[in-house]
Amino acid sequence: MASEDKEIQPEKSGKQRLAKAIARAGLCSRREAEAWIAEGRVTVNGETVLSPALDVTADHRITVDGRPLPAPERPRVFRFHKPAGVVVTARDELGRRTIYDLLPSGLPRLQPVGRLDLNTEGLLLLTNDGEVKRSLELPSRGWLRCYRVRVFGTVDEARLAALKDGLTIDGFSYGPIDAKLERKTESNAWLTMGLREGKNREIRKVLEHLGLMVNRLIRTSYGPLQLGNLTRGAVSEVPRGVLRDQMGIGEPIKDRTGFAKAKPRANRPLQKARRKPRTEENANRRR
Repeated sequence: MASEDKEIQPEKSGKQRLAKAIARAGLCSRREAEAWIAEGRVTVNGETVLSPALDVTADHRITVDGRPLPAPERPRVFRFHKPAGVVVTARDELGRRTIYDLLPSGLPRLQPVGRLDLNTEGLLLLTNDGEVKRSLELPSRGWLRCYRVRVFGTVDEARLAALKDGLTIDGFSYGPIDAKLERKTESNAWLTMGLREGKNREIRKVLEHLGLMVNRLIRTSYGPLQLGNLTRGAVSEVPRGVLRDQMGIGEPIKDRTGFAKAKPRANRPLQKARRKPRTEENANRRR
């Protein structure tokens, strides 16, 4: 799928912004990294840095909360079938189950791409790379999200079709949305809906405006990635070729930025990246 934004490509200078380097390490999103820097939690070569715009390379010693920044892995993306009743967060103050309670051991540190409401189920993307997360969430990328929706109420197909032009509810603009009636049952109806910018509870609010009550909401796709036959609570890694060819997510970070690549390790602690000694054979291989 084509996009307006540039693909994630190698940075020829080997430099990148400090906040981006932290996000690339999989610790957090770029926005969260910027907040950590502003709070004085990040040092570069032993000096506390307060600007996320500082350019850094693999030669800089970066720490977060006194611990060395871990070496980044290659960008990875996973499909996860989120069940209803599970919260998309690391910890829930109300003690509800989170997606991390369902993920198997042996996975890298993962961040959700966007959010699904508590009672929404279906495809949720997870990634180990904060910059990939940001890229997939950007409205300007225009990734199409598709849903199946079960509703209670009288469906007006003309009003559904009109959603393609967008609408405004209580001063908030929504759409355009591609909405179609799939089938009717005795008491409910199933709709298919596609949108490119998912605002908070957008589908529920739009359908409520049309006099319909949503009683089941399933995300079936995100861009070229499909929920398919993935069972509830299951997770599956997206092949590297699909990431590269269909989503513009390129080669390992080692090739793109000059930061060494770490071996995948579940819940690995923050640690300093070990750089291999430069030999004549290795030097020739890089040329």
